[in-house]
Amino acid sequence: MSKAFTRESDADEDDGDDAPAAAPLPGGKNYITRAGYERLRSELFTLIDDERPKIVDIVHWAASNGDRSENGDYLYGKKRLREIDRRIRFLTKRLEIAEVVDASQHAGGDQVFFGATVTYADNQGEETTVTILGVDEADSAQAQISWVSPVSRALLKARVGDVVRLMLPGGMQELEVLSVRYPPPDATT
Repeated sequence: MSKAFTRESDADEDDGDDAPAAAPLPGGKNYITRAGYERLRSELFTLIDDERPKIVDIVHWAASNGDRSENGDYLYGKKRLREIDRRIRFLTKRLEIAEVVDASQHAGGDQVFFGATVTYADNQGEETTVTILGVDEADSAQAQISWVSPVSRALLKARVGDVVRLMLPGGMQELEVLSVRYPPPDATT
């Protein structure tokens, strides 16, 4: 039988989405800032318009070379196409349920909402500053945390001077909200 009519191994044909999509968001909401939304959208269009067509061309060229079973370009290209298609599906789903939030609407406020940059002190007096962002845009290396994280959940709706309680594996921790900042309103809107 021709290889064109046989299915590649089931392990290679993974139609599942990336791990983050498997974790449902509370209430099905995917809050995200405008900048985060644009980054995801840009990545999606780069995959669709640039990267995928290049890989399709490589796979087409490699397939024309004959025996596909030992053709590294063909095998790697097919694998990369599956990865790209999986990422495209993931991004499409995330953007479909995205709710863009303008954090600057709270500028000047002292209450913690989505998009806030919060400075708080723990039981030992150690100060920490974090920015509360969407699940798809938070980067812990830049002191950004997801709005569904335990710290964010404890801080949300607190005001400057409030002490909130956070249950940790090591016991209860109290966090005092020291300051709340929001990005300035965008002058272009």
